[in-house]
Amino acid sequence: MNFNFSARIDNLCKKIDAENLDAVIVYKAANVYYFSGFRGDSSILLIGKNFRKFITDGRYTEQAKLQTKNFEIVEQRDGLFKKLAEEIKISGAKNIGFEGRVVTFDEYTSLKEKLSGVELKSVEIDSLRQIKDAAEISCIRRACEIADKAFAEVLNFIKPNVTEIEVAAELENLMRRYGSEKPAFDTIVASGIRGSLPHGTATDKKISAGEFVTMDFGAMFNGYCSDMTRTICVGKASDRQREIYAAVLDAQLHGLKIIKSGESCKAIDSAVREKLYRAGLDKYFTHSLGHSLGLEIHEEPRLSRLCDKNLAANMIVTDEPGVYIEKFGGLRVEDTVLVKNGAAETLTNSPKNLIEI
Repeated sequence: MNFNFSARIDNLCKKIDAENLDAVIVYKAANVYYFSGFRGDSSILLIGKNFRKFITDGRYTEQAKLQTKNFEIVEQRDGLFKKLAEEIKISGAKNIGFEGRVVTFDEYTSLKEKLSGVELKSVEIDSLRQIKDAAEISCIRRACEIADKAFAEVLNFIKPNVTEIEVAAELENLMRRYGSEKPAFDTIVASGIRGSLPHGTATDKKISAGEFVTMDFGAMFNGYCSDMTRTICVGKASDRQREIYAAVLDAQLHGLKIIKSGESCKAIDSAVREKLYRAGLDKYFTHSLGHSLGLEIHEEPRLSRLCDKNLAANMIVTDEPGVYIEKFGGLRVEDTVLVKNGAAETLTNSPKNLIEI
């Protein structure tokens, strides 16, 4: 995949200028990959306007040479942050930005002690990843296609007395078979009354006839995630199950209609929540409508009552209303969605009508 790393670093350098910095330390693995192409751990980028340093240990120097371009590869043997401090001194940089939400207090303290006369400032660089380029969208689209294929096949596997863990394992195996590097996150399979747990990761509970089974899962392709949820019924659904499912699906489809560039994240969440309010179910919708995703499964901005930001074209978000009723169960319907200037595009395309198997 041909990612434009030069353009990404140019944007980072604009951030360096705006923050009156000489350089930025990039430490989060997702950001190291985003700016350099390196897919490993235990590594740091030190990026200034006139230098690009990639610091790692002997396990990764060969890999770094293969995966990165236009970086000076620096091998450390006595500690990552010790070598980082040495390279900062060599660079002559005096005002350094670092990812304050990622670097631990102990790491910050250790670095500060080694850099007399250097100012360290916490900066936020994740926002540079919010708008996806064509190559990123292509990867996410592929990850969604993989998840869709896995869902279509797992329906043949689910039946009474199969456990949630077995369903999760089958989903993950199918995604691997179709090209996923690994699950994008811990697969959620929640059946029956466990469906009231929004993040009910799979257990050894056996699925019974008449139960909803909620599956929240995603594939990863070239480091990029997909995210989808489908809820099915094993056997014939009750009238109450059908009523609740119809209300959640109606809310989810309404979200797809109003997700577009320029719209307020808060307003979108509120409009979908209003749909469930009219159905008498809003008190059972206990989380935000959605989140952005890409190299990480949860990114900003979020479709939430707490987010004042507006969406922009080529952001990727989820649309995932749900209802969770203790001692009854629950359900969720979720798509990965590409934000556009007009109608949004759903990238996960598995059927959303109530499936009874």
